[in-house]
Amino acid sequence: MSTDYPQDLRFQIDGEWIEAGDRQRQDVVNPATGQTLAALPLASADDLDRALAAAELGFREWKAKDVNERGAILRKAAELLRERAEDIAPLLTMEQGKPVKEAMGEVLGAAGLFDYFAEEAKRAHGRVLVRPTGQRSTVIKQPVGPVAAFSPWNFPLFLMARKLAPALAAGCSIICKPPEETPACAIELMRCVLDAGVPGHVAQMVFGVPDQVSTHLIASPVIRKISFTGSVPVGKHLMKLAADGVKRTTMELGGHAPVLVFDDCDLERTLDIIVPQKFRNAGQVCVSPTRFYVQNGIYDRFVDEFTQRTEQLTVGNGLEEATQMGPLANERRPEAVGALIADAADRGGRITTGGDVLGDSGFFFRPTVIADVPLDAQIMSNEPFGPVAMMRPFETLDEAVEQANRLPYGLAAFAFTENGRQAMILGDAIESGMVGINTVGISAVDAPFGGVKESGFGSEDGPEGLEAYMVTKAVHQS
Repeated sequence: MSTDYPQDLRFQIDGEWIEAGDRQRQDVVNPATGQTLAALPLASADDLDRALAAAELGFREWKAKDVNERGAILRKAAELLRERAEDIAPLLTMEQGKPVKEAMGEVLGAAGLFDYFAEEAKRAHGRVLVRPTGQRSTVIKQPVGPVAAFSPWNFPLFLMARKLAPALAAGCSIICKPPEETPACAIELMRCVLDAGVPGHVAQMVFGVPDQVSTHLIASPVIRKISFTGSVPVGKHLMKLAADGVKRTTMELGGHAPVLVFDDCDLERTLDIIVPQKFRNAGQVCVSPTRFYVQNGIYDRFVDEFTQRTEQLTVGNGLEEATQMGPLANERRPEAVGALIADAADRGGRITTGGDVLGDSGFFFRPTVIADVPLDAQIMSNEPFGPVAMMRPFETLDEAVEQANRLPYGLAAFAFTENGRQAMILGDAIESGMVGINTVGISAVDAPFGGVKESGFGSEDGPEGLEAYMVTKAVHQS
C-alpha cells in the first residue's frame, strides 16, 4: 500500500488529461495533518464549453452501442477498481481522513455498483400494448441525454460511482464534477472507467469553483439531466437553475436521522450496531444516526453504555491500522460542530463525553455524546454532520413517531424493537425514504436510496437508479 500522493493532478476532457498551465489552482489538504498535499487545476469556462461539445458527440455514439458491449465495459471497470483498490484507498484516506479500511470498503462498494448496473441495463424493458390487428403501440426506454453529476467529499469515490455507473449503463454521456477537496481518488475512478473502454468524450471529469461550474453546465442546452448529492440549500439552488431548462434532476440531500430505541430492544446488540455506525466517517454521513430518542425504561442505561463505548474509540490518522475514527474533512468542520455543541450545552444539554477538538494538528474532534438535549437546541434541527450523538427520552410510540417526523427532512431513520407489530407500525409511520429496523444496513446496490420532504427526490441504486437516467417514449403504429 503506497502513501505517495500525486503532485501532477489533472482533469479529463474529451480523452485528454489537462495539466494546470496558467489555470487557477486550489490546494488539496490532508485533514489529519493540515498540510497541503498538492495543487489542483480548476477548469475555465472555455474548458467547460469543450467538455459540453464533447459530451454531445459522445452521447450520440454511446447510446447507439449495444447494451451487452456497455455491460462488458462496466464489468471491466469494476474489475480494475478491485485490482487497484490498495493503491486508491490510501489516496482517499489522505484526502478525506477516514480510516483506510473504510476507504477500501468504499472502493469495493463502487466496484459493486458497476457490476450491478452492467446487468441491470439489460432489464430496461418497455412493453407492447394490446391493439387491434394491424396496429401496434409500444412503450420504450431511452437514455435521457448528457448528464452533469455533482458529488460531495464525504464519500467522494462511491457517490460519484453511484452516478457514473447507471448513467453509462443507460447510454448517457456524463460530465462529472467531484469535490475539489478529494480529487486524486476521483481521478483514479475515472482512469478505471477509461481504461475499461469508455471513450473520453463519453465520460469526462472537471474540477472548479462549484457555483461557476454548476451554473455553466446546467445553463447549457446540451445537459439534459442533473444528479446532485449534497446539502439542502445547494440542492435547492441547483433545482432553480435546472428549472429554466426543464431538466430532470435527482437530488440526494441532507438528513438528520432519528433513532428510536424502545425498551424491549436487545440493548447490547443495539449498542453493538449503533455506536460504530454513529462514528463511521466521523459522523460525516448523510444517513448517520444522529437524534437518539430512547424509551424511559432504558434511557439512563443506554446513555451510560453508549458513552462508555464512545470513550473507547481510537481516534487518529486514518492510515494507522488501529484508527477507528479519523479527522473531520476540512478546517471548517470542527468550528461548525463545536458551535452546535456549545449551543446545546448552553440550553441545558449534558455532555457526557467529548465536546471539543482533539490534538494540536489536523482537524480532529473528540467523539461526543450529549444527553437531555432540549428540542430548541440548534443541533436538534440542524444536522451536525460530525461525531455527535444527541439523546432524549420518550414515553410512548406516538411520541417517538412525532419526534422522528418533526423536521422537514426525511432521508434515513432507524428503530430498534423486538415487538413485531410495533416494527410494522414504525415502517409505515416514519416519514423517511429509508427505514432500518434493528439494522443500519439501508444501502444496497439493488435497493433504492433516496429521501422525501426536503431531503430530496428521486432514487439512486436499484432499478430506480437506472430509470433516473432514462426517458419513456410511446410509439404508435398503424
